[in-house]
Order: sequence, then structure tokens, then C-alpha cells
Amino acid sequence: MKKLRVFSFVAAAAVSTFAMSCENKPAEVEEVVEVVEEAPVMEVSNTVVDIAIGSPDHTTLVAAVQAAGLVETLQGEGPFTVFAPTNAAFSALPAGTVEGLLKPEAKADLTAILTLHVVAGNVMSGDLADGQMVTTLNGKQLKVSIKDGKVMIGDATVVAADLAGTNGVVHVIDKVLLP
Repeated sequence: MKKLRVFSFVAAAAVSTFAMSCENKPAEVEEVVEVVEEAPVMEVSNTVVDIAIGSPDHTTLVAAVQAAGLVETLQGEGPFTVFAPTNAAFSALPAGTVEGLLKPEAKADLTAILTLHVVAGNVMSGDLADGQMVTTLNGKQLKVSIKDGKVMIGDATVVAADLAGTNGVVHVIDKVLLP
């Protein structure tokens, strides 16, 4: 009988231990926290060069700027005001002129022409006045004429104005300015 009592006691202890382990305790939840680094906000580049590159009407100008080695300069801090001749303006030059200017041996002449189209500063169309003289990056001055709402730089007409970029502004003109 003593054996039965010991056996009953051991059985009761085992059952109560089992019952205690099966209680409705909430399961421990492991919290997982995902750390995501915030990517720096990238400013979209829209320099005066990017404006020309994005325009199908300025492929000749882009090729000329590349041939003259001025891309890096015009993508710089600036600000720059660019009077950008269209492809049609370059096509109006005498036959062979553009091709000749794009040759490596003509780099100095090409650079002189292209820098005649650039003014230091951010000159919006509203900043221009009739009779005003603007000094270009090659040191020459161009006269601004405004008549009947038409703005002219030298003998070129501004056909689109105030194309703002991150480092300046582009004004599209209908003629190539020559020194």
C-alpha cells in the first residue's frame, strides 16, 4: 500500500507539473525591428548643358560644346546665361562652317564663338533692357534690343526665353553669334 501511495503522489506531481506548463499564458513574442537607412535625396541635375542636351533643336550646339571641351565648365556652379542657337541657326552658316569648327585644330575658334553666347550671371528676360550691353565670357559685348516685344541679342532674335536650370538660364536664339 505504501507503494501505491508513493506512486499516487508521484503521479499527482507529474499531472500538476504538466497542467502548470499548459496554462494559457500569452506566448512570448520577439519583436523584430528593421532599421532602414534613409537614402539621401538626390537633386536632379538640370544644368544649362542638360537643358541643351534635352532639346532636339540643339544637337549641333551640344556637339560644339563637347568639341570645345566646355561641357564641364558649363555644368559648373555658374550661374550662366546661355544664348543657345538652334540647329537651324547653325545650318544657316555657310556650307562647311560647322564641320570645320568641329575639327580639333579649330578648337580655339569654336571656343571663341561659343563663349560669345554665354554671359556670367543669371539674366532672365525681364532683366534685359533696350540698349543694354552685356559682356560675354569671351570678353566681347553684345547689345540688347527690344522692339515690339521682340528681344534681340546682337542680330539674333530670342525665340524662347527663361529656360531655368540649376546653374543658370537658357534663352534660345535663331542665329549663331560670330565674333
